[in-house]
Parts: sequence; structure tokens; C-alpha cells
Amino acid sequence: MGAYDTEIDVLAAVARAALVREIDAEGVWDEDQVWREAFAEVPRHLFVPYYYVGVRGGYERRWRESPDPEERKRWVSGAYADTPLATRLRDGELISSASQPSLMAKMLVALRVEDGNRVLEVGAGTGYNAALLAHRLGDDDLVTTIDLEPEITESARQHLALAGYHPVVVTGDGARGVPERAPFDRIIATCTLPTVPRAWLDQCGPGARVLTPFATGLLALAVTDPGHAEGRFLSTPAYFVPLRGTGRAEPGAVSLHGLPRPAREHELFRFLLALTHGAFDPQDAYALWEREGRPHRARYGVTVSGERVWAWLDDPEGPYTWPLP
Repeated sequence: MGAYDTEIDVLAAVARAALVREIDAEGVWDEDQVWREAFAEVPRHLFVPYYYVGVRGGYERRWRESPDPEERKRWVSGAYADTPLATRLRDGELISSASQPSLMAKMLVALRVEDGNRVLEVGAGTGYNAALLAHRLGDDDLVTTIDLEPEITESARQHLALAGYHPVVVTGDGARGVPERAPFDRIIATCTLPTVPRAWLDQCGPGARVLTPFATGLLALAVTDPGHAEGRFLSTPAYFVPLRGTGRAEPGAVSLHGLPRPAREHELFRFLLALTHGAFDPQDAYALWEREGRPHRARYGVTVSGERVWAWLDDPEGPYTWPLP
């Protein structure tokens, strides 16, 4: 190991310890301290050898191999900042990113992983989340991660190997799951979906848990039996790159004309708009939002039963339900 690598490792260790202290101070790991060790041990900088930061007029690349020592320091520091990192661009469009570490920690705690669980991650990204899971479980073969783009899965596989982890990395459509690796005890997605794929539930074992970004929130589902799952949203907001694949389309824009400006700009109302898209007119969504006291995310939930998928407020069989795709 040369002086260059030693310098990088020292800077990374200091920055990683600072990130762990920052997340710790938020109380994220209070329910499951085992994740603290994973974040303290897994070297995030190995998974982001380069990334992009927004600058006026576009993006600027920060990378490990910069000849400028100060640029390398900025790269390491940024790799351990508690922010999402843009890792892949195509024609100026973001197609893959490294999630905000504190949000990843919240999601992993909410996944309620237990020793011996088989876990499917949908959205391999850089491979960092799969490494955290593999570290937590202590068995690479218990973790499967999938992504649509071969270049993403190949780089994730390389990053994981460099960090000393070898979970199963699959190239394919995440909405279809990985049936040859089923059954799974836990499924976690790191991309937003328009609905809950039935294939996931088919690949779940008894008592499985699914955690997925959905409508700017995080939905936690308990799988009670084949084809049936139900759960509520976590209280935290979450914005992820949409799942890409055949047949997926972005929802069209809706007109907010006539709605009060405070509502249009309110984060919780925009969550409701996303959750009711195609089912409620924005005016009806606004009436519901006001009538029910501007509900927080945890009052909403989703039920999957056979071919039916519906969202609800407070009660899956209550007065406020609407179908999902």
C-alpha cells in the first residue's frame, strides 16, 4: 500500500466515524444497534469511486483518481456526507444514485432483519446497501441484489468484491424479483414503484416483510399469507429514482389550479396527491386532507389481496380507500 492509499484510508476512517456519530445522534439505531457496527465497518468510499455534485449549469465530477490532493480530500469527505450522491447520468438525466446514509439506516432498521433471513434488494445501485446487509447477516449467500442495467450490476459487483463482500448480484427487472433465489424473508427496494409487484409476494416466505419507497414515502408491508400483505407508511419522507423496466411509465402531471398555495407547497399534501394519483381529483384530495386534519404519513396504508391493491387512510376497510394500479 502506497502513501496515496494510506492517506485515502486515513481520511475515509475519520469521515466514516464522523458519519456514524451524526446518524447515532439522530437516534436512528435505538431500535436495532447492530446496524451501527455495519455502518462503522463498511467503507462507503469504495462504492463511490466517483460521483457528481450539482453546479450551475449541470454537474461536476468528484473522483478518487484526481491528480489534485485537495480534490481527493473533497471526494472522500463527500463520500461520507449524509446526503444522496448522483452516481450515474445519461444524457443529463440521473439514472442511479447512492442514497442518503441516514435514510438507508432508517430503512434497514425498519426492515427488521433477523439472523438467517434471506434478503432481496431491488435496486443494486453502487452495492453499498447490499454490503451493509451482508455484513449484518454475516453470510453473503443470504443477500441477493438486482438491477436492470448490466453496467450498474457489474460495477456493484466490483465494488462489493473490493470491500470483501460477495452477495448474489443479478441483472434483470426488479419488479419480477428473483424467483430462482426465493423464498425471501425480507425484500427492500431502493427505487420508487407505482404499485406493489405481485411477484414479490409470490417469492416471500411466511412472515416476510417488504419495505419499499412509494409515493414519496416508505411503505412497510407484512406478508401474512401468499398473495396477501398489508402495512402502513413510515413517518419519514423519501424520494428515490423510479424503477426502470418494461411497461413502467411516469404518472402524468396533474393540475393544481385553484388549490390554496400553502396546500400546493405542503409536503404532506403532495404525498397524498402522489398516493391518490389517478384515483382522486386534486380538489377531492384537498377536501379529504383538510377534513381529516392534514394526516401524517403513518395514518396511510396499503393492502394487497389477490389481484386487488388499494390504499387507505386509518383503516383498510374504512370510508377512505382507493384502488392502486
